[in-house]
This record gives sequence, structure tokens and C-alpha cells, in this order.
Amino acid sequence: MKKIQMVDLQSQYYKIKNDVDNAVLNVMDSAAFINGPEVKSFQNEMETYLDVKHVIPCANGTDALQIALMGLDLQEGDEVITADFTFAATVEVIHLLKLKSVLVDVDYDTFTISTDQIRKAITPKTKAIIPVHIFGQCANMEEILKIAEEHNLFVIEDNAQAIGSQFTFSDGNIRFAGTMSTVGTTSFFPSKNLGCYGDGGAIFTNNDELAHRLRGIVNHGMYERYYHDEVGVNSRLDSIQAAILRKKLPNLDSYNDARRKAADYYDEAFAGNENILTPKRAEYSTHVFHQYTLRILNGKRNELQKFLTEKEVPAMIYYPVALRKQKAYFQESNDADFVNTDKLLDQVISLPMHTELDEEQLKYITDAVLEFMAK
Repeated sequence: MKKIQMVDLQSQYYKIKNDVDNAVLNVMDSAAFINGPEVKSFQNEMETYLDVKHVIPCANGTDALQIALMGLDLQEGDEVITADFTFAATVEVIHLLKLKSVLVDVDYDTFTISTDQIRKAITPKTKAIIPVHIFGQCANMEEILKIAEEHNLFVIEDNAQAIGSQFTFSDGNIRFAGTMSTVGTTSFFPSKNLGCYGDGGAIFTNNDELAHRLRGIVNHGMYERYYHDEVGVNSRLDSIQAAILRKKLPNLDSYNDARRKAADYYDEAFAGNENILTPKRAEYSTHVFHQYTLRILNGKRNELQKFLTEKEVPAMIYYPVALRKQKAYFQESNDADFVNTDKLLDQVISLPMHTELDEEQLKYITDAVLEFMAK
């Protein structure tokens, strides 16, 4: 049996090695390393895949979030509502721009932001909502967009973990994650479902005026070389990473199918175990399983992680500390308002999830989990 990894990027690379190597060498031969034709081609292909008018590539997913906020003319002290249970980048950019993060609880079953808690958190200073499509499926965007329309709020989708996921609205309309709101963002960090071999990110919007502004912000606020119309940043997707992403994008659907197949195996293996809750797949969203995250109900999550490590099965805890209790982002709060988040912090554990998992590995992983749970 191959060594089990949380993410097996090497095996995935070997399957497309010739295509990727040739693409990288072509960039080297062209010497068009920044904003070369590969970046424009990837942008166009991504727009076609997502059926979105504008894709603005940038240097990483955190920059994508920051630049998206910069494009919305928010003012110091404006409030942005987001989930307490997510990676720190989501609130990091809010604080960097001197905005105020307002953290709220999540839905226990889907891990995504609670729409009821969004409603309760809105004040006259609220200007935006950042729903996180966490672990591979969409937040309840229909309800979030309804709330935003009622209160005239921007919606910025943090889609770092759910590229390729689709949301079905009650009228039957289907949209890709990241394309339903004012602006969406994603990350191409290597471990993502669509990952490059370094850092990379992108911003999505159907708003022509906003897209124009964002394209300037990513490039030092320039729309004409050496003429700086506004304060910008230096955040560009380099041509080598774009070339790699062009070779991986046609495989994204099959990559996500492979992840779902592995998730199906996990689901079946753990079905009926009273101390294990498998990830809920929301009716309104497809799931692309950036992570496969269990909830362990017997209070022995940490012991399970230690046991799996001894069995050479990697398992990660995303996330061990609520954002509201992180030193950098500490907020006075009533724990009664964060019941689901605090339960998840003690229960969640993510098993290996990637495109290269085979049945032998999946059996070994699930057998190990069930062995521990039977103790």
C-alpha cells in the first residue's frame, strides 16, 4: 500500500507530468513571466468554466479577499459579518483594512455560516457579509443574498475551499460557487481542489465597473502604466502558475468526482456508528470535499487523532480555536451565541482527502477509525 497522505500532490502531478512540464518550459522559453499570455488564457478559460463575466487573477487567496474588499469603498469601522469557524485569512483582511469583523455562529450540520445569526448581527454599521464555502460546499446563498438585498449589503464569497461546487436556487437556477454575489474569491494554493505549484488566487464578478477597478488594484492602482489612479497592491498571478492551472482546469470536474467517490466510501463505512457524524451534503449545493470532516461524539476526538497517527494515518483538526478567541482577533462574546462553533471545535477531525486515494488506502483508514471507536 502506498503511504497515506492528507493530500497526494505528487501522484496527481505524475499523471499530467508531460503536459505540465511542457507548459512550464514554454513559459521559460517565452520569458513572459509576469502578465504573459498564459495568464490571459487562463483567465478566459476560467471565465468560460464558471460562466462568469470577469476573472481577475492575483497572487493568492488572501490577497483576493483583501482586493475584493478594497474595491467596494468600505470605510474604516464599517462592519463585515463572517463566520467564527473558518481559517484566519477571512478576518485577517478585514482587520488589515481597519474594518470591523463581526463573527457569528455556523450551522452545525454544514459548518457554513448561520443565516439566522447573520440577521441578528446586522447593525446600521453593517456593510458586507463574507460567507465561507467551507470544506467544499456552498453556504446558503439564496438566503444570504435575500438578507443582503433587504439591508443593501455587499456579499463577498470566500470560495477558497469549494471551487467547482454548484448551488441550486429554488427557481432551478444553478450557479458556481464564487459567482453568485457582488464578488467572489478563491485560492489556488497547492492543496486546493484546483491548485497550482506555488501561490495563486483569483477574484470573480459579473459587475463590469467593479471588475475594472479590481484589475487596477491588483497592479499598483494602474490602468495606464506609471499612472496611479488609486492606492493598489502588487498581486499578480505569475505566468508559470497560470500555465500549470491551464493544464489542471480541464481535470477539475474529474478531480472533484474522485473526491466525492472517496467521500462515498467514507460515508458508507461509518454509516450507523452512533459516535460518528459524517459530513452533511446540503440539498442546495454539490459538495467537492476539499476536506472530509467527521464529528466525533464520544469526547475522544484528540485520542482518535493520536491513534491514527500511530497507525500512520494523517488526520487534521480544522480548526482548534474559534476566531473570536484568537489573540489577534479577540472579541468579547457570549458563548451561548456560538454553541455550534464551540461544539465543532471539540468534535471535528478531517481524514485524508485527495484525488489519488485508492480502495486499499480507504479501507485501511476506515478500519483504523472503526477499530478505535470500538474500544
